[in-house]
Amino acid sequence: MKQLFTILFLFISLVMYSQDDAETNGFYYKISLATTLTINEEYTITQDDDTGSLILPSAFFVNNTFGYRFDERSVIGFNLEYNWHSESGLHFFPAHLSFRYNIIADDDNVFIRSGYGRFLNLGKSFESGTMYKVGAGVEIFNEDYTNSFLIGLDFSRKRFGHKQLDKLSSISVFFEFMWF
Repeated sequence: MKQLFTILFLFISLVMYSQDDAETNGFYYKISLATTLTINEEYTITQDDDTGSLILPSAFFVNNTFGYRFDERSVIGFNLEYNWHSESGLHFFPAHLSFRYNIIADDDNVFIRSGYGRFLNLGKSFESGTMYKVGAGVEIFNEDYTNSFLIGLDFSRKRFGHKQLDKLSSISVFFEFMWF
């Protein structure tokens, strides 16, 4: 009987302390690079092709996010972003709030996200207006679950110009690194 209690005590201790709870909430910082891709309409499939590649980048985005993770599923962030649309020559500097929800919270997370904000008018080169974005992606953690890479797609809609009548919609591919 004494051996049974000893084995039972060791088994319970092993089960209780075998897996430390990972920290699931707290502040984080994230940096992001994204691009919008377009089809090169002048592309030809020949040996002497001087028209460039089939897919060309048409916009570049750099985003800095400071945020808070509430639990393993929900995250909120404040974003400062620089957007440059090379084809149209437009510059945007949005400040926006974002929310991310992990649909699948596992070793790697699958998530959806959304954001809404305003463009900061930093001078003549920058447009003023509003924007929103929705997206989906995958979060891949490092070995100790402290940092992660995020990869996915975002749809964004920008309204700017006189009475915000000009609109610009784009789908972008994003690559992000997050420190937790």
